[in-house]
Amino acid sequence: MDHFLYREGVLHAEDVPVAEIAAQVGTPFYCYSAATLTRHFRLFDEALDGLDHLVCFAMKSNSNLAVLKLLAAEGAGMDVVSGGEYARARAAGVPGDRIVFSGVGKTRDEMRAALEGGIRQFNVESEPEMRALSEVAAGMGQRAPIAIRVNPDVDARTHAKIATGKSENKFGIPIARAREVYAEAAALPGIEVVGIDVHIGSQLVELEPFELAYTKVAELTRALRDDGHDIRRLDLGGGLGIPYTRSNEAPPLPRDYGDLIKRTVGDLGCEVEIEPGRLISGNAGIMVSKVIYVKSGEGRDFLILDGAMNDLVRPSMYDAHHDIVPVIEPAAGAEQQPYDIVGPVCETGDTFARQRPMPVLQPDDLVAFRSAGAYGAVMASEYNSRPLIPEVLVQGDKWAVIRSRPSFEEMIGRDQVPDWLEADA
Repeated sequence: MDHFLYREGVLHAEDVPVAEIAAQVGTPFYCYSAATLTRHFRLFDEALDGLDHLVCFAMKSNSNLAVLKLLAAEGAGMDVVSGGEYARARAAGVPGDRIVFSGVGKTRDEMRAALEGGIRQFNVESEPEMRALSEVAAGMGQRAPIAIRVNPDVDARTHAKIATGKSENKFGIPIARAREVYAEAAALPGIEVVGIDVHIGSQLVELEPFELAYTKVAELTRALRDDGHDIRRLDLGGGLGIPYTRSNEAPPLPRDYGDLIKRTVGDLGCEVEIEPGRLISGNAGIMVSKVIYVKSGEGRDFLILDGAMNDLVRPSMYDAHHDIVPVIEPAAGAEQQPYDIVGPVCETGDTFARQRPMPVLQPDDLVAFRSAGAYGAVMASEYNSRPLIPEVLVQGDKWAVIRSRPSFEEMIGRDQVPDWLEADA
């Protein structure tokens, strides 16, 4: 469910007409619904009712400060994968004891900053990282709390670029070697073992891969406790998918996911952490764009938009589908025709959809890309020297720009020309 609906023939974000926002901020832009964000967070929180738990929002899906503050006010923790995300979480007012630091390439500077600012735990991905963390923490007179990420060799049945739990993926240590790695961790002076971490991928639309992985984690928990480790926390990752199309085939609901967690690890007496990102933010956002031209080609017509692959890279990078709808609702039974929907970037890959049936559209018509709140703005770039597009947050009948579009002067002003080039000019 989301809060982007037609009212009196105009697409609204909660109680605000999308066209009204477009008239004031220009296109393209991202628009997020506060009601959808908070509703989706609460669904996960309620799904784990009865378990000691913390729902950590995976910031890599959407790291705008306003979004983080909104979720933090609901009690969300944060899952960060870089020093920059850690800094954003702290700037949003999230206390260190609600921040989990994941990622395969943490630097010593990032470790030090998190230890100084406060951290719930590091999800350690390798022995070299664990040894480096011990050295940093011991040098600061601390012991770093860790959960070791195990790779359970489970096929998540998702896109190859976002699968993380198979043996050939770069993430975690093989679960078969976990006991020896935990033994080393217990002997390191700067390490405090607190739990186990697992994450098998993103956009999962079946529960079976989770069940296979969590069952292995439960078995490992018992084995590690037999070895004398105080395993009191299980970080089960995220990855539950969202419906990118309006079909009848919907991914599992958070409550079903919660029931699975309770069934597989609920009897272990551990605190449970989960790290959803896409399901909280994905359907909470749209990208709004304008038709520049309608072009007739050889056997096909093109809708050329002012939004491009640098603004929303998922279709180009993952062959991802986004429903694209006109902001002005078409009349019932309105004629449709197939379009290739493309952007202005000088790449054939700057294509959002091919032969997509759409109502007949004209230049200056507005369209909205649904399910664009996750991995949209955070993956955007300034390719072709196109400015990053604004982000807008709507709450009821209120809305505000939460990231502005930079001017060309601001973009160019970030470059620095060395003196010796200025002298030759």
